[in-house]
Amino acid sequence: MTAPMLTTRIEQAILLIRGHKVLLDRDLAALYGVPTKRLNEQVRRNSSRFPPDFMFQLTDQDVASLRSQFATLEPGGRGQHAKYLPMVFTEHGVAMLSSVLHSDQAIAVNIAIMRTFGRLRALLAGHRELARKLDELEQRYDSQFNVVFEAIRKLMEPPPRLSRRRIGFLPSAGD
Repeated sequence: MTAPMLTTRIEQAILLIRGHKVLLDRDLAALYGVPTKRLNEQVRRNSSRFPPDFMFQLTDQDVASLRSQFATLEPGGRGQHAKYLPMVFTEHGVAMLSSVLHSDQAIAVNIAIMRTFGRLRALLAGHRELARKLDELEQRYDSQFNVVFEAIRKLMEPPPRLSRRRIGFLPSAGD
C-alpha cells in the first residue's frame, strides 16, 4: 500500500470516543496485516504496557453509539457476536504496540500512524488559533462599530410622540 493510501486509510479509521482520538483494534490489526485476535493476544500478554490512557475496552453503549453514528460494527457483520467488546488504542497505545509487534509492516504502519496523529494535532492547533484570532477581531470590531450599532438602534426606535394639534373645526367655548 502506498504512503498516501495508508495515510488516508488511517485518517478515516481514527474515531473520537470518550474525548480521545482512537483506533479500533480491528482497524489496527488490518493495517498491521494480523488477525484482531493475535493483536489482542499480544496486548493481553503485555498488559502492563497498556494503561487505561493508552488503551481501553469499549462498552456496549460505546459500540451502539458507533453503530448509529458511523455505521461501524454493523449488526450482522463482524463484531456482532464477538466474544469480547472491541479495544481502542490512543496515540500512546499505538506507539506502545510497536514494542509488542515486531514485523517490518508493523513498524512502517506505526510510523505512518504517528505522523497522521501529529498532523491532526497540528491541524487542530491551527483551528484553535484561527478561532482565537476571530474572537479578537470580533471584540475589536464590536467596540469600533459601537457608534454604528447605536445609530441603528436609534433608527429602529419609534419616533417620540409629539403633542398633536387637532385638525378640523374646533367649537368655541360659547357655541
